[in-house]
Amino acid sequence: MKIRQYQVDAFTTRIFEGNPAAVCPLDDWLDDSLLQAIAAENNLSETAFFVKSGRGFQLRWFTPVTEVNLCGHATLASAHVLYSILSHASNSIDFETRSGILAVKRQGDLLVVDFPSVPPRPCTAPATLLSGLGIQPSEILAAEDYFAVYDSEEAVLAVKPDMAKLAALDLRGVIVTAPGRKADFVSRFFAPKFGIPEDPVTGSAHCSLTPYWSARQGKRLLNARQVSRRGGDIQCELKGDRVALSGHAVTFMKAEIFV
Repeated sequence: MKIRQYQVDAFTTRIFEGNPAAVCPLDDWLDDSLLQAIAAENNLSETAFFVKSGRGFQLRWFTPVTEVNLCGHATLASAHVLYSILSHASNSIDFETRSGILAVKRQGDLLVVDFPSVPPRPCTAPATLLSGLGIQPSEILAAEDYFAVYDSEEAVLAVKPDMAKLAALDLRGVIVTAPGRKADFVSRFFAPKFGIPEDPVTGSAHCSLTPYWSARQGKRLLNARQVSRRGGDIQCELKGDRVALSGHAVTFMKAEIFV
């Protein structure tokens, strides 16, 4: 059996930047163990699989070690494949996912993903988190992930996390963030317990970053930069209990999997 696979760099206009995701269109769902094995073989932060449905497409995301409930860059990458390679006609796509219906709209050369807003709340910082980050943040919050706020972009860049300690935490991962020099805010994201030491650009983390920085800076529309080694840009807009995350994507590779 042959499976088509595309590798897409999301939240960037150039290859070798942004966050790479593998995308596999399927005619029907395959066994979960095979989907996980493909994701492990790809060894990217996410491999996305989708199947056509009555409403749109069923979409699932796998890290190298597990299936996850939400992934922003692989959703953007899947929409890019549908539009740029598979000639999807409508300007809107509904993805049926573990996190409900996620709509992606095409607006010119931008793809806009509609995600739930997940505001972080103040929390007591676990000692393992503080020792794992090494640099004391000015504020600690939590939602799906721990959320460490610093005073400057330079402090975020200086964080050298102890991945073993962060992998022992009870939440999905750790966001570190600060006001940006050029962007409204910057961030980095670590999820070693899911096989992702540092993610290049994390759409789902911006479900929490957007409401936090919107409230702090007093505006709904923000420009974000994830300052990983590859780096990437996301336009974020708070819309009530939803966030609109806009970005570009480019195709890096087309391939076939033989299983």
